[in-house]
Amino acid sequence: MPQAEDTSGVANVSTARPDWPPAVIAGAFQTGVLGVRTLKRRGVRVASFDANPHQPGFRSAHGKALRCPNPDGESDEWLQFMIDLARSMGARPALILSSDQFVTAVANHADRLAQHYLLSPGWRVQGLLADKQSQYDLASRQGMPMPRTEEIHTAAEIVRFSREVQYPCLLKPTHFRQWQKFPAGHPLASQKVAVANDRDQLIDYYRQAATVNPHAILQEIITGPDTNKRVYLACYDANSRRIGHAMFRELRCDPLGFGPATISHPVTDPDTDRVCDEFLRRIGYVGICEIEMKWDDRDGRVKLIEANPRLSGGGDAAPYAGVDLCWLHYLDLIGQCVTPISPRTGDFRHIVLRPEGRALAAYWRAGLLTWRDLRFSWKRPLAFYDLDPQDWRYSLETLCIAGKSFIVEALRKRP
Repeated sequence: MPQAEDTSGVANVSTARPDWPPAVIAGAFQTGVLGVRTLKRRGVRVASFDANPHQPGFRSAHGKALRCPNPDGESDEWLQFMIDLARSMGARPALILSSDQFVTAVANHADRLAQHYLLSPGWRVQGLLADKQSQYDLASRQGMPMPRTEEIHTAAEIVRFSREVQYPCLLKPTHFRQWQKFPAGHPLASQKVAVANDRDQLIDYYRQAATVNPHAILQEIITGPDTNKRVYLACYDANSRRIGHAMFRELRCDPLGFGPATISHPVTDPDTDRVCDEFLRRIGYVGICEIEMKWDDRDGRVKLIEANPRLSGGGDAAPYAGVDLCWLHYLDLIGQCVTPISPRTGDFRHIVLRPEGRALAAYWRAGLLTWRDLRFSWKRPLAFYDLDPQDWRYSLETLCIAGKSFIVEALRKRP
């Protein structure tokens, strides 16, 4: 596995001093666990929290997360929890976000939280990017290239748009958590997108989605193979100066065609880098951001899929390229001067193993995976998002889930 070292030499310190502020990671999904691990290794005292006690952070060898009230339904209780947590740490901690839910919650309570935490001055823009509607509105106003995107509020609108869009197309909730309200087994339960292949299917998906929220996003797809996708990762300081960045090409994703990358590797793509960097600078972005882009075979332009204003699964690849975004963000939050760093050269594969088992079977079934492709995608050195020798319980669970997912997908009957 490649070593995640700082490439800035003596310009940026690699470990925290004893008198530096503690940190709090908002979110205990694996992205949050990795944020805790990163800062602990650097000598930072760090805690994490989440409203969902089933997240891996509550069982992590790197420190157990604290359970908080759900900010979506217990806003005042969550705010009091945050104030009490800050006071318990003995110093004003740096607050680092790893979940859209808490990006939104922080944006809603920033004025109060800023009295107790070292808070990113970019919280307003982060809050806009955490919601798909405001994200696409902002991107459109700034001239960010993107596929045709429409806001849907009523059944009449979806019927009208269904006659105009090109198929297949996507239906998305304005926020991922909306579709988490569906019961297990529902076609849209916990899905990020629904892929409609024709008009009838699109209308049916919308009718199902509207039982939770009639407001949704309709979007035409960006044509081309999954290898056309790029993942731009960066951190911007309090002055919207880029202090770290990296770029990766997707090799596979889950679900096939429309999901997050299960395997990616470093790539040099100056055009995508320029488009993403200029967009974030124009909106005065501050903090960590992941932007998923894709080259469209129809017109040869790279276009926005979505932006994630926080620590992310794909972002875990950046430290293995020498760009530790979480550490750089912490340094900026506590007022340290940061020298910008660029990714070091070298190739490796970054693997999210749990969904990769399902992706392998799905790509093979679809005729999109050859033995040559498989060898290339698993070419060493390898870096894993969800395998950690220090966290053996979680890693064992990862291996079981990946194996089970592969078997279930491989045995699934073709539609």
